[in-house]
Amino acid sequence: MSGEDRQSQLAREHKERQAKRAEQATKTKRNTFIGAGAAVVVVVGGLIAATTLLGGGDSKPAAASSPAPSETAAEPTPSATTSAPVAPSKVSCSYRKDTSGSPAKKVGMPPGKPSLKLKTMTITTNHGDIVIDLATAQAPCTVNSFAFLAKKNFFDNTKCHRLATPENSGLALLQCGDPQAKADGENPTDGQGSSGYVFDDENLGGLPYTKGTVAMAQPPEAANQNGSQFWISLGEETAQLGPDYTPFGTVTKGMDILDKVSKGGWITNPDDITGDGGSNAPKIPVIIKDVQLT
Repeated sequence: MSGEDRQSQLAREHKERQAKRAEQATKTKRNTFIGAGAAVVVVVGGLIAATTLLGGGDSKPAAASSPAPSETAAEPTPSATTSAPVAPSKVSCSYRKDTSGSPAKKVGMPPGKPSLKLKTMTITTNHGDIVIDLATAQAPCTVNSFAFLAKKNFFDNTKCHRLATPENSGLALLQCGDPQAKADGENPTDGQGSSGYVFDDENLGGLPYTKGTVAMAQPPEAANQNGSQFWISLGEETAQLGPDYTPFGTVTKGMDILDKVSKGGWITNPDDITGDGGSNAPKIPVIIKDVQLT
């Protein structure tokens, strides 16, 4: 084989490998998303249901009521990002009424001026504490929202409603923050509860969605619709998601709790109106007793 023939063969093989990788990446992105809120009203057999996907609306990583695999859903469109710290004097947050129609536990609106001194969020659960190192400088309005809801005891006695695993969705995450969720594998509207307000995305691409990353959930095909729902990545599988969900912290304590919950399996909800596993509850219940930011 001449030198020119060999170069042509290598070039063809290189193109074939690139095509296979691109095809696989497309399949992976198409089959996974995270939802969290009621974004659409569906009428079936006279029943009106607000659908939510791993996004949140508030409502579906995961991470809608939560992240979920879908053959037909398009990936959410990224919005403007804030991946670098902003000067404290220039930080201002805007929150607006959630008009999606999702059921809400309304406690008011967070203040427009966030505190940039908050460093840690501690989620006290029925299994112990989960401690999160906050990316306050990169996601100040997200942290500000959590601080506000925590002071209002918004998360107290709420249940984490969705466990996504590689087996049931191709992802690995636990989704929480729906104040209405029963997390029993029977309630069809789990994952649609809202704080009654929404706010814009931040820090997109600022943190990979690897194990321990904490990010906001919002409806698929939506941007800037963050509310009260969030998810915690339980494995590297979640890192395949595109930078469409606001990452605002990393777990520094309590991953052993989350690993135990993940290994415990999930309850398949046959009446999940989202049709994407958005209300597949963990078999080991996770109840949030309190949230504190310091």
